[in-house]
Amino acid sequence: MFYYYYDWTILILIPPLILSLYAQFKVNSTYKKFSQIKNARGFTAREVARRILDANGLYDIQIEHIKGNLTDHFDPSSNTIRLSDSVDNSTSVAAIGVAAHECGHAVQHAVGYTPIKIRTAMVPITNFSSKLSILFIIVGLILSNMYRATNGNNFGFTLAVIGICLFAVATVFQLVTLPVEFNASSRALKTLETDNILYDDEVPMARKVLTAAALTYVAALISSIASLFRLVLIVFGGNRRN
Repeated sequence: MFYYYYDWTILILIPPLILSLYAQFKVNSTYKKFSQIKNARGFTAREVARRILDANGLYDIQIEHIKGNLTDHFDPSSNTIRLSDSVDNSTSVAAIGVAAHECGHAVQHAVGYTPIKIRTAMVPITNFSSKLSILFIIVGLILSNMYRATNGNNFGFTLAVIGICLFAVATVFQLVTLPVEFNASSRALKTLETDNILYDDEVPMARKVLTAAALTYVAALISSIASLFRLVLIVFGGNRRN
């Protein structure tokens, strides 16, 4: 009986789960390590953010404090960079790297960086598709089972396929996110070095923090691809049985 209900496709999600846990551990441990090292020039992360923004002519972008740990982000709708408790007034090289990264996103919007324009346009679509995808798949599978029992019209399979397509939108969103994050980090590190914000021996420390953070986005993409592949196997495998 147990074997009959066993879903082997769940095994597909184990490697991505392990990678995601490792990525989260890596970013937390790396940030913690370099948050203990203060930059030699004594800048706070907020001061660095303001300096980078002003150097790029982005005087209208505000900097606000937000509660939490590494909840930093740039909000293009309000032209605001929000720095978390662990970053805002910190003078660590880790905090400065994170603040500079968020400024990188602001610069991307200002110069019309194509991937971030695509990503921004996809946000409402992705939010919509993410909410409906699993619902379509679950209802579709239920109706497919009813079809198997009654030999009626297999409308459920069509619904499940639509659900897969909706889920694929989120996977594409994760894919588009990668160049956005990598480019923001690249801009940040270049600015920290060329504008003499960090010394030469401090830049590699900030790079390690941003590289660890980037791994979380890679893990998210791989997890999304694995989940999409699993759903394809479940839906199309069930249809063949029908």
